Amino acid sequence: MLRRLRTAFARHWARWLLALVLTGVAGAEVTGMLPRQLVERLDLFFYDLRMRVAKPDLDPRIVIVDIDEKSIAALGRWPWSRDVVAQLVRQMTQTYQAQSVGFDVVFAEPDTSSGYGRLQDLAHGALKDVPQLARQLQLLKPEMDYDARLAAALQGQPVVLGYNLSNDPGAIAKGQLPAPVFSVGDLGGRRLETIGWRAYGANLPQLQAAARAGGFFNPVTDDDGVIRAVPLISQLGEHFYESLALATARVALNGKRVKPVFLQDETVFSGDQVRDYGALAGIAVELRPQPLFIPVERKLTTLVTYRGHGGPGGGAFRYVSAIDVMHGSYPHDQLDGRIMLVGTTVPGLNDLRATPVSPVYPGVEIHANLVASILDEDFKARPDFAQGFDLLQVLAVGLVLGLLLPLLGPLWSIVLTLVTATGLGGLNFWLYHSAGLVLPLATALLLVGALFICNLGWGYLFEYRNRKAIVNLFGEYVAPELVAEMAANPASYNMDGEIRELTVMFSDVRGFTTISESLQPNELREYINVYLTAMSEDIRGNRGTLDKYIGDAVMAFWGAPLELPDHAARAVATALKMQQTTLSLNEEFARRNWPPLKIGVGLNTGQMRVGDMGSRIRRAYTVMGDAVNLSSRLESITKVYGVGVLVGQATRQAAPQFAYRELDRVRVKGKNEPVPIYEPLALESELDAALRSEVERWHAALAQVRAQQWDEAQAALQDLQAQQQRGLYVLYLERIARYRSEPPPADWDGVTTFETK
Repeated sequence: MLRRLRTAFARHWARWLLALVLTGVAGAEVTGMLPRQLVERLDLFFYDLRMRVAKPDLDPRIVIVDIDEKSIAALGRWPWSRDVVAQLVRQMTQTYQAQSVGFDVVFAEPDTSSGYGRLQDLAHGALKDVPQLARQLQLLKPEMDYDARLAAALQGQPVVLGYNLSNDPGAIAKGQLPAPVFSVGDLGGRRLETIGWRAYGANLPQLQAAARAGGFFNPVTDDDGVIRAVPLISQLGEHFYESLALATARVALNGKRVKPVFLQDETVFSGDQVRDYGALAGIAVELRPQPLFIPVERKLTTLVTYRGHGGPGGGAFRYVSAIDVMHGSYPHDQLDGRIMLVGTTVPGLNDLRATPVSPVYPGVEIHANLVASILDEDFKARPDFAQGFDLLQVLAVGLVLGLLLPLLGPLWSIVLTLVTATGLGGLNFWLYHSAGLVLPLATALLLVGALFICNLGWGYLFEYRNRKAIVNLFGEYVAPELVAEMAANPASYNMDGEIRELTVMFSDVRGFTTISESLQPNELREYINVYLTAMSEDIRGNRGTLDKYIGDAVMAFWGAPLELPDHAARAVATALKMQQTTLSLNEEFARRNWPPLKIGVGLNTGQMRVGDMGSRIRRAYTVMGDAVNLSSRLESITKVYGVGVLVGQATRQAAPQFAYRELDRVRVKGKNEPVPIYEPLALESELDAALRSEVERWHAALAQVRAQQWDEAQAALQDLQAQQQRGLYVLYLERIARYRSEPPPADWDGVTTFETK
């Protein structure tokens, strides 16, 4: 045992030292001794990911009353006149009996759309001598003072008006703020760290006075422009004010007072003077039978738990068009007694925000998510022990991976790394969803990745020579394109022989003896090199595997070593491409005064053995089997039928997207069973009408031959030959002439038997 430990230390001490250094760097980053910008951004990504992967459930308690395109089309552009808003308020609070209504809009300017103010000016100016006008104005005031109508609709109803706080240069206080929830004097000399504001844009005094409460709707934007937190309480001067979401939830729950809670408070709503405050723990809303406690972070903010992806199709909250509420046409069972938030999803009204779940998110739904968290008492928070937790998981990762990775092979190193990363992520997500804890994750995951990459790089650096030797060894008997694949992913490659369905090709040059006799040796060598290079590029360009060159012949196959579901179609397409390449080569050969090139290609699909085969002296990755032999036979008889490509029945069935001309049923040497043979012509969708018609007429003539209708077949073939001369037609006309003089036997099956290879 001791000897094993010494050996392991001698082999891996450098890796262990590197792991110790990486763990130390990670620990220094956690404790703030190193810059954290990158890690913080990555932690924000994981924080956002938690909400993006969550599947939303529709919350029936909260409804968004949407000032949408439909409502604007019906009622005119926003802002609407206050009598329209008053009608909307009455519908929500009286017809649908809303628990509470929060307005994510501000009514800061008087509504003069009725013309009442202008009539008053006339009554006190140019028309002051018309006493009837003043009296009529007094009678019309309840109908034409739209602000008063809205105030009357708000009176006594559970409505919360929203307003905006500002620190913009030159901003001024405008409108009337609601009553503060508490003041500096209520803190007993203790100062709260809050977001302080200098100015505000609030609602008209008569409207705010009539409303049950008011709340600001200012979010907190992170450095990346994303809203992840919202302040629940903000300070303006000596007073503290609640947010729109908090006020709306408080009104819905019939809550009264709001108060900060410190760790040393024994009671939240006692009348006793608190002498010694501890650290701020959260805020509390006075409810019966017990207060509602809401944890907060720095500056009295709380993290927003986003449900769904925002908007009417986001899945978390029901959106109801404001015009449907106005008309009272929305079903009562889906709207009665709900908490309603009035906002807009229209892009032009500038209430779309960037959030973790969407870069274009309705601002009103941010408040809805926060209201839902308050109702459920479900709040996410970064605990005080977050840094200690992060340091602990970094040390655990450094110990486990740093010690074990150098001892493991590549496969188990990957497994251990994935298990560790998955475990860290799973624990983090579980603590988030079950306990509401937002804990860091990025540093530990970066350390996992760094330890794995460093061990992998170390192994690559010092084991490269061994890998190179293996590649050179395989290169002695495996095609070069396979060697590259094996080196890139050796674990998934197996050279052992196996039975697999493949498509195999044999290609040969016609009249090669004549060609070789007409060229000088150096010209012949270049001729063959140009030809084989072009054919090989066509094969490898369509993911074929080059097996071997046999003189001027080429053997290739598709479907191994990598499986190709469409191996037959690729092989047929390659054979047709090789015929086209031959025509291009002949143009070049003609310029060099070289003889023209013509090739025959045979293809067959079937079960065959593929793998590393040969002797102890020489081995090769190749294919063997009856299907391979048939492909070779098909190549040799292409010249009999005067065609460039022949395929067997199995290939035709496996590649039905091509159009074929059936040529014959043959019995090749070495096989007793006859097989149909076909000439592929083109993709079925690309076959021109003239050729399609010719093929149909040929198939009819072939059927007549097989039926021994010699006169009809001869006439059809002569007609075809007159329109398009083909060796195939000449072949069958000669056969008919022979059959006339030497009729086939009575049991003739129409099969042509070949006695030679």
